[in-house]
Amino acid sequence: MSKIARKPVEIPENTKISINNNEILVEGPLGKMSFIKQDGISVSENERCLNIKTEDSNLIAMSGTTRAIISNIIFGVSKGWKKSLKLIGVGYRANSQGSNLELVVGYSHPVKYPIPEGIKIETPSQTEIIITGIDKQKVGQVASDIRSVRPPEPYKGKGIRYSDEHVVKKEAKKK
Repeated sequence: MSKIARKPVEIPENTKISINNNEILVEGPLGKMSFIKQDGISVSENERCLNIKTEDSNLIAMSGTTRAIISNIIFGVSKGWKKSLKLIGVGYRANSQGSNLELVVGYSHPVKYPIPEGIKIETPSQTEIIITGIDKQKVGQVASDIRSVRPPEPYKGKGIRYSDEHVVKKEAKKK
């Protein structure tokens, strides 16, 4: 059995879980999410904890993955996931307008990024973007998509980067 799958998943007080055949439905204060587990992996609930087990030796790795996904879903619907980005560069700015995020990052035109459903984007300042949501994968993907509009370059460090990212600057060419 996977070392990760052995660890039980704790369920917060404000979260409800229902297990129907292969579908696991998690409902919390921030919303609902469901997950369809693979056959051969059993999920049982006892005393505000979920236990994941498998008897099939081919599904050992998948049992750990299932446990991690369920844990991420429970955290997402109870507390929510958050990523923050910073814009580094002269004149670089972001503005959240309705269902679009407008980025001015050194191109000849502003870049408009449509905000997907289930994701909330805030711009507390012109050079800061905060992405929140209940789905960890979707929050990370949106942050990656926004960062890919203008990734940080290695000479001056200009671009869009994660707030905890450190860009190692290269030395300029010598004559």
